[in-house]
Amino acid sequence: MLKQITLVIIGLLMVFRTSSQELPPIRNYTASEYNAENQNWAITQDNAHFIYVANTKGLLEFNGARWNLYPTANQTNIRSVLAVGDIIYSGSYKDFGMWQRDDFGSLQYTSLVPEEMTFLDDEEFWNIFRLRDFILFQSLNRIHIYDLKTETFKVMSSSSGIFKLFSVDDNLYFQKGDYGLYNIVNGKEVAFITAEKLAGIRIINVFNVENTLVAITENNGFFELQKNDLKPWNTETKKALENKTIYSAIQLKNGDFVLGSISSGIVFLDKNGRVNYDINQDKGLGDNTVLGIFEDVEENVWLGLDNGIDCINVNSPFGIYYDTKGVLGTIYATIVFNENLYLGTNQGLFSRPLHSDEEPKLIKNTEGQVWMLQEIDGTLFCGHNKGTFVIENSNASRISNVSGTWLLKSIPNQPNLLLQGNYDGLHVLVKNNENYSLRNKIEGFDTSSRYFALKDSHNVIISHEYKGVFHVELDKEYTKALKIYKDSTVSKASKASLIDYDKDILYAYSEGVFKYFKSEDKFIKDSIYSKLYDQGDYTSGKLVSEEQTGTLWAFSENDIAFATTGSLSNEAVIKHISLPSNLRNDLTGFENINYVKPNTFLLGTSSGYLLVNVGKTYDKAIEVKINSIKSGGIRIDTRKTSLAKEGTFENKRKNISINYSVADYEKYLNTEYQYKLEGLNDEWSNWTTRTSHSYENLSFGSYTFSVRARVGNTISKNIESYTFVISRPWYLSNVAIISYVIGLAVLLLGIDSIYRRRRKRELLKTKRELDIKKLENKE
Repeated sequence: MLKQITLVIIGLLMVFRTSSQELPPIRNYTASEYNAENQNWAITQDNAHFIYVANTKGLLEFNGARWNLYPTANQTNIRSVLAVGDIIYSGSYKDFGMWQRDDFGSLQYTSLVPEEMTFLDDEEFWNIFRLRDFILFQSLNRIHIYDLKTETFKVMSSSSGIFKLFSVDDNLYFQKGDYGLYNIVNGKEVAFITAEKLAGIRIINVFNVENTLVAITENNGFFELQKNDLKPWNTETKKALENKTIYSAIQLKNGDFVLGSISSGIVFLDKNGRVNYDINQDKGLGDNTVLGIFEDVEENVWLGLDNGIDCINVNSPFGIYYDTKGVLGTIYATIVFNENLYLGTNQGLFSRPLHSDEEPKLIKNTEGQVWMLQEIDGTLFCGHNKGTFVIENSNASRISNVSGTWLLKSIPNQPNLLLQGNYDGLHVLVKNNENYSLRNKIEGFDTSSRYFALKDSHNVIISHEYKGVFHVELDKEYTKALKIYKDSTVSKASKASLIDYDKDILYAYSEGVFKYFKSEDKFIKDSIYSKLYDQGDYTSGKLVSEEQTGTLWAFSENDIAFATTGSLSNEAVIKHISLPSNLRNDLTGFENINYVKPNTFLLGTSSGYLLVNVGKTYDKAIEVKINSIKSGGIRIDTRKTSLAKEGTFENKRKNISINYSVADYEKYLNTEYQYKLEGLNDEWSNWTTRTSHSYENLSFGSYTFSVRARVGNTISKNIESYTFVISRPWYLSNVAIISYVIGLAVLLLGIDSIYRRRRKRELLKTKRELDIKKLENKE
């Protein structure tokens, strides 16, 4: 029976939170990807969940699949942007206005600047806010207030300058040069904190923290704001922010804070101001200077950087430890033992206290390739290229110098013996006075024994991916192999594996998972465990039995999966976690995963490790959207068509291209699509990550294109469709066909007329001939 572990059940109720070592996934978008300038400022999101970024070159739009750039009319920088429903407001150099989508799926810009308005010298608009029925555009000297109902403007000016405008619970504040902090009341500025109180302090943003106004400043940390007074708030945070110049800051929906700095990256704080984690370029950011911060509807945090754009999946089920300096190398084995985390890599064995922020440290004398980490009867063993080590805290003692230790197994009824798999076959370790040492090699079997399992105390099954599966009978003294035969019920296979799990011996390869039946001495395919692999998704047969939680893990092209006991039966329940192999960056055939804390497993990769929260699933409602449709033909220009109505295309425009997307921004989840074109093929296509499809030389007729999507294992709530008609060619048009019919009728009538005339002539001739014969006969 598979084990159910109480800790896992408890963990399902816990909120996944990374330490400062393990960070949320970060997706970096570079200027070459979005095809604009490096520098990005404000970020916003519309009601279709598209992302918009104020870029030095114009307005950037991202629909989850592709970036689009819309330059400004005057070819200047965009400094601010705000989405209100499906309208995008932007502010730039001596201009502000709104963007609206046309029937073709493109944004069109309309300036809102009144004709009579005169701009100040070099006036730019750095912030945009919505306050009830008003849109406010803030420059460094004025606030332009646009009334959405009357479409009129009111302007508030400040001769001493406006550093920043802040909106808190429908109240507006701004710092006015050297004159303090002001509140806007009934359209007029009212002093809130005097300049003397704010001497040398520049406010970056203002928040509501439990009905208290709290400000984050450029260089002085947090302050609690009161009428004409301020006092430090959370002095512990001030120490964490030393040597950081804060430029941007927001309060998240859950009350936490994100602070962006100049040249020092970002800091995540909880609602009480305590540091959750500090992220800079060395830890995965695209750049250390953060000009703008935004939280989207899915609680991802977007960063407008001095060089690029980042998206941080704060609520991802995955946490990442970035080995940015290449100290660890590729991780082959992990284990938590005596409150320490051990990482076995191709560069040695590393460890650190489990609940600490320390970097993993190399354990002396373990330099080189580590293959396995196992705990047996309270002893931690390390299988190494150099042999076998026993690990105690940060000390390693080599107990066997036989090269290449793959695996250790306890021998039934032999409490002092361990069977060891090495490059050159099997060896025996013996325990004397609590110490282990090498006793002997098993003679007569020299095949590398990376995977083996014991049928009983003297019979072993061994798997070799290039030679196959062998059954080996050992003598009573465990010194030699008495009998060896090759298993014929399963095939040898690259990256196959063999393990014992829940009193069964399992063999996994591309044909599925096979269970060994001793009574029949053969392997039989197991229909339940084989569901660990989706059809066509196989990459590796590596299975991992995680003893502490009783789970069995497998790794595929598009996901990882695990088996657990069902709550109402002993039958295994298979669960899949979407995590594509190209994103998890593990080493095929050497995948490894281990339990580290309630609900959380550590997956080793080629550049660090991932923490996987099995209690978190992707259950967001997703919607697929057709973004644009283009038509063209041979030697015919390609152009967009309206999305607002069914399309009718000339026959010469029978090449149709359709773009679609899902506005999802999870780094470790692939978005895939299926499509079909009724009228050509009524069957859904295979799932693909392509976000467009083209049809060439379509015949005339009516068609309906449909597309749906999935993110992870979640199918889109909608199927987006577009119906269009390819017109008949001119020679098959109705006019042409009528002409053909009329022409044919005229031709037939002409032929009939000629026939009639010819027949008449022939009858007349015959009649004359008869008349002549009658006359001759008469004569």
